[in-house]
Amino acid sequence: MSEPTIVLQTVNGLETGTCVTGEGHPVVALHGWGGSIKSFWSVAEALAPLGFEIHLLDLPGFGQTGLPSETWGVADYMQFVLAYMDGNDLLCVDLIGHSFGGRISIMLAAEHPERVHKMVLADAAGLRTPPTLRQNLRQFAARTMRSTLNTLGLASVRTRLQQRYNQRYASEDFLNAGPLRETFVRVIEQDLTTYAIRIQAPTVLIWGDQDTDTPLWQGRRLEQLIPDAGLIVFNGAGHFSYLERLHDFVRITDHFFKERS
Repeated sequence: MSEPTIVLQTVNGLETGTCVTGEGHPVVALHGWGGSIKSFWSVAEALAPLGFEIHLLDLPGFGQTGLPSETWGVADYMQFVLAYMDGNDLLCVDLIGHSFGGRISIMLAAEHPERVHKMVLADAAGLRTPPTLRQNLRQFAARTMRSTLNTLGLASVRTRLQQRYNQRYASEDFLNAGPLRETFVRVIEQDLTTYAIRIQAPTVLIWGDQDTDTPLWQGRRLEQLIPDAGLIVFNGAGHFSYLERLHDFVRITDHFFKERS
C-alpha cells in the first residue's frame, strides 16, 4: 500500500492536513477519534479508481492539523468540515464517517441536507449508552467525595483520588486525549438522536457485531431513527469493521454511491 500525499491547507485558521485522490463524484471521509488521514487511506486507494474524488482530512487535534484554540463540540467540528468543503468548492458530497467521524456526519447531514447526497456510516458514534445503576452510584459517590475534599481544602488529595478513579474507570480515549480531554468529554456527552431523525440523505450503516466501543444496538437504533437507512452487519468484525472487511466495505460503498436515488 502506498502512502497518502498530504498537503497542508488553512481551514478556519487552522493548518490542516489534507489529501485528495481520484477523479469523479466528490466523497469526503471523516476518521474516528484518535485517527488521521491514514485511517481511511486504504479505502481511498480502493474507491478512487472506481470514479470518485476522495477527500481526506486530519480533523483538528489529530494528524497534521492543529489543536482547536478552545474546547470544541460536535458542531464546531461540523463547521470545520463545512469550511473545508467551501474552500474546495464542494457544494454537495457523499459522506463516509467512522465512529467520531460518524458523529460529525450525522450532524452535518441533518443541519445542511443540501450539502450531503448520500452517506455511509461505519460503527458511528452519536448515541449515548444509558449508565447502569452501579455506574450512577459510583459517579454520585465520586462527586460527593470530591466536593467534601474541596470543602476541607484537600485539593491535592482530591487530585490524586481523581487520577486513580480515571485510571480505573475512564475510557482509553479519555486517558489519551491530552489537551483534547475537555473536548472529548463535551463531544461524547452530546446525544445526536434529534439530529438523526432529521437526516434526509439515504444512509447505509455498516457495523461489526463484535464492536464494544459503539455496540451493535446503536447501529440498530440509528437504522430506526434515520428515515432512509439500512443496516449491514459484518459478523465477527469489531469497531473498525470497515478495515477488517475492506473489500466488502468498498464494494458496498461503490454500489450505493452509484445507485440512482
